[in-house]
Amino acid sequence: MNTTVKEAGVDRLFNVVNYTILSLFFLAVLYPLVYIVSASFSSTDAVISGRVWLWPVEPGIKGYKAVFEYKAIWTGFGNSLFYTAIGTMINVALTIAAAYPLSRKDFIGRNAIMFIFVFTIMFSGGIIPNYLLVKDLGILDTRWAMLLPAALSVFNVIIARTYFQTTLPSEMLEAAQVDGCTDWKFLWKIVIPLSGPIIAVLALFYAVSHWNTYFSALLYLKERSLYPIQIVLRTILIQNQIDPSMVTSEEDLIARQGLADLLKYSLIVVATAPMLIVYPFVQRHFVKGVMIGSIKG
Repeated sequence: MNTTVKEAGVDRLFNVVNYTILSLFFLAVLYPLVYIVSASFSSTDAVISGRVWLWPVEPGIKGYKAVFEYKAIWTGFGNSLFYTAIGTMINVALTIAAAYPLSRKDFIGRNAIMFIFVFTIMFSGGIIPNYLLVKDLGILDTRWAMLLPAALSVFNVIIARTYFQTTLPSEMLEAAQVDGCTDWKFLWKIVIPLSGPIIAVLALFYAVSHWNTYFSALLYLKERSLYPIQIVLRTILIQNQIDPSMVTSEEDLIARQGLADLLKYSLIVVATAPMLIVYPFVQRHFVKGVMIGSIKG
């Protein structure tokens, strides 16, 4: 009886320590986000003087007004939405098309194909060969340059393949084949409807990647009308950097520095808000899909 009480006490102590540590980590992650949002809604004087700690000081939307004064930002938003939506559909379709056959035990040569896929993770051609390939394909400075080079992630193929192996029993396929079901019909009518969690995971992974695309646009795009939001925001930030030769007085320097700092926080919010809004809608499927897809065997 005493042993049972002692073990319960140890468990309670462990839970207290565990929750305390996790709470500290949570606050360490949450506070920078709260600070950035608060700073973006504060005045330039409050930001530059360091008076913003938790809540907005002298609230206003001056930073957001400065951001959205740029007409290019609406074009950038439209481009990023296009790249994210179309690119994610292409990514998910190709990932399922690759992962499902590789999960079938009756697929001849699947181990060799999987080895080739994994080989591309460990060894790649590099930036220059990739650039030359995109150029030779004739898609340089086009929307396809943002979609085709990143059309498939081997890491996501492995996750999806594991999901199919662990959730779709071979008996289900055998029963469908006995009823005369073809492979394509089995994939469309049975596999995809049962794969909601992993599709949500893949869609979120790919969507975040497309929305945050920066280097590919910098490398493959020259036409400003094709720029995604990340490049547009970078351009705004560079344009508002302080040039000492343009400063005429100390007051002018403070005002410019304050606006530059305010713009920095506003740009972070503008760039991250869309993905933060989308995430709650796929969280339930996301957690389930990741847990099932992470089982290796």
